[in-house]
Amino acid sequence: MNILSVYDEAFRPYGRVVEGYPVEGLLKALAETPCTDTVVYEPRIEALHQAENAEAIGEALYGGMPFQFGFCNGVNTKLNCLEFHRDSEFNLGTEDFILLVAKQGEIVDDKLDTSKVVAFKAPKGVLVECYATTLHYAPCSAKLGQGFRVLIALPDKTNTDYRPACNANGMDKMLWARNKWLLAHPESSEAAQGAVVALTGENIDIAKDI
Repeated sequence: MNILSVYDEAFRPYGRVVEGYPVEGLLKALAETPCTDTVVYEPRIEALHQAENAEAIGEALYGGMPFQFGFCNGVNTKLNCLEFHRDSEFNLGTEDFILLVAKQGEIVDDKLDTSKVVAFKAPKGVLVECYATTLHYAPCSAKLGQGFRVLIALPDKTNTDYRPACNANGMDKMLWARNKWLLAHPESSEAAQGAVVALTGENIDIAKDI
C-alpha cells in the first residue's frame, strides 16, 4: 500500500496538520501512558487534561465545547474497522503513526469497499485533524513491531456507552457507542461482538509496507 504524508496534497480532503499550539506538555503526559502489544483505547485520561496548556488547546480545538483527551496506544497493522463521528477528531503521537482513512461519501448502500481506503503517515509531535466526514479507526505502527502512543481528542463523552432507542435506517444500526458510527470488517473482533459488517473487500494489513 502506498503510504503518503499528512503534508501531502492528497490529505486535504481528509484533514489537515494543525500548527501553532504548544503541545509539549501533552506529549510529555502522553509518553507516560501505557503501551502494550495490543491496541488499547481510553476515551478520557485525567493526566492528559492536567498537562501543561491542555485545557487551552482543547478549548481552542473545539471552540469552547466540552472535550475529552484520551489515548489509543499499542501495536497494529490492520484496518479491521472504520468509524466516524459528527465532528473532527484530533490526533497527536509521541511516535510516528499511520492513519488508514476513507470518505463517508464513499459509503454506498451502507457498505464501503476497502479499496477506497488510503494511508497517511503522521510524524511524531505533529497535531493532525481528521474531519467529521473522514472514516478512520485505530492508528497503525509506522515501523513493523513498533508501538505508538496517540492522543485522541474528541467532544466529551464520545465513544462511551450508548445504544439508540430505534434503528430507523442503516446508519442508526451502525451506531456502536455515543457519537461513534462503526463499520466492521467480517474478520474483525468487533464484528464477532455484533457490530454491523459494512466493510467489503480485503481487511487491509500494511505489515509488508512499513
